[in-house]
Amino acid sequence: MSKLFTLLLAGALSLSVFQAWAADKVTLQLKWVTQAQFAGYYVAREKGFYSEENLDVEINPGGPDIAPPQVIAGGGADVVLDWMPSALATREKGVALVNIAQPFKSSGMMLTCRKDSGISSPAHFKGKTLGVWFFGNEYPFLSWMSQLGLSTDGGADGVTVLKQGFNVDPILQKQADCVSTMTYNEYWQIIDAGLSPDDLVTFKYEEEGVATLEDGIYVLEDSLKDEAFQDKMVRFVRASMKGWKYAEANPDEAADIVLDNDETGAQTEKHQKRMMGEIAKLTAGSNGKLDEADYQRTVETLMKGGSDPVITKEPSGAWTHAITDKALN
Repeated sequence: MSKLFTLLLAGALSLSVFQAWAADKVTLQLKWVTQAQFAGYYVAREKGFYSEENLDVEINPGGPDIAPPQVIAGGGADVVLDWMPSALATREKGVALVNIAQPFKSSGMMLTCRKDSGISSPAHFKGKTLGVWFFGNEYPFLSWMSQLGLSTDGGADGVTVLKQGFNVDPILQKQADCVSTMTYNEYWQIIDAGLSPDDLVTFKYEEEGVATLEDGIYVLEDSLKDEAFQDKMVRFVRASMKGWKYAEANPDEAADIVLDNDETGAQTEKHQKRMMGEIAKLTAGSNGKLDEADYQRTVETLMKGGSDPVITKEPSGAWTHAITDKALN
């Protein structure tokens, strides 16, 4: 056997071994910018949980002009994070998103109002200006207003919808009586800007009976027909949930990991550690498996509202336990 042949054979064997052990690539699209809302995924990557599952996970931050359903439909991600109202509305419009895991058990969405606006209950929304996020985040709000019988076209008998940017300026500058906030983020931005809790009235969607599921893990239905993809998602979900449970148990460390991954440098330690503490309340009680009762509650909420519901029919095939059943065993 010639020396050249021996070298070529050794090289071929080395390449085959490398290919056999090369980590499987997964691209994850976040719903928003790098922050503690997504700590579980950053923790899973930083602590080596993905590597243990032979995964190489790329985490792409979101932003004000990034809609996860559009990203995955265009082939820009293997898996996305989205709120269920957005995912179900998207599915009804033809992009077949499927929920494969649900790390968030509770809703953090609120409407936060200035007390000096005279609002002390939803009965006082009529005739007021309410700030609302769009890009798929508007669906829980629209469903709630529809159930209250309030038009969103303005006027004395309805509400005026202010298309809210991803900040709280409208309530600070009195451009809106109320704005959309999350328990873990924008509410505290209002406090940090100078208003006190005594200046505010909050309405948590969960307490108003219109809570819908947030921050689920979604893939395209066609992708699940591939057994190799399914196996990759089993490993991804298992490692991600390990990351989430670690983040719950070690919130300060998790916040530090998030800060280390914030390439913009826009986040602060104070805000991220506070956010992680609030996020842990929302992921508590979930092992990643979608609770069918929570799903049904979300669907029923979205289908209410008379002539203009968020979704018009009961979804079919919008979720599966196939991935979590294997990931959790």
